[in-house]
Amino acid sequence: MRAIIEARTGLEVKAVMSNRPDAQGLEWARSQGLATQAVDHKAFATREAFDAAMATAIEAHSPDLVILAGFMRIFTPAFIAKFPRRILNIHPSLLPSFPGLHTHRQALAAGVKLHGATVHVVTPSLDSGPIVVQAAVPVLPGDDEDALAARVLQAEHRIYPQAVQWFLEGRVEFAAGDVVRIRGSGVSSDSLISPRNLQ
Repeated sequence: MRAIIEARTGLEVKAVMSNRPDAQGLEWARSQGLATQAVDHKAFATREAFDAAMATAIEAHSPDLVILAGFMRIFTPAFIAKFPRRILNIHPSLLPSFPGLHTHRQALAAGVKLHGATVHVVTPSLDSGPIVVQAAVPVLPGDDEDALAARVLQAEHRIYPQAVQWFLEGRVEFAAGDVVRIRGSGVSSDSLISPRNLQ
């Protein structure tokens, strides 16, 4: 979240929200003078009730984009339907490889030579939405989870602001089969982008 805001993409941040009242992101956002709100999932008996409350809180700001950052809950289809093709998330792997949790552990166990990060549009299927952009990083001899995670995080901090900027510029197009194309860049969802090229 902080990397996106500090990237100066032209994004107007209407509010920073979390399901955890003690989230460090809320504290940082308040220190920057941004509106914040916590919608504590523990206060709701069901996922549906929480999602409805979160959707109401978000809709009050009429956002063009809902950008997830470290949000570790799965939204219900009813929530996603309120913001079609307007919810972005980042996942620390080259999807469709290694969806879900412990992606770096999975990558190391599989012995892959490339790992990375994916910005995708959120759909009801976990980590399966249209891919906006990916960044590949090498898996180096001697890597452990922490070393690989740190390398992937650097890539995440570059491609997520880039994806947000493309949406703000109206350059994101959805082709047949929900393949994402970025107008004017030659980038499509089957592209692997080296983070150093995203300047």
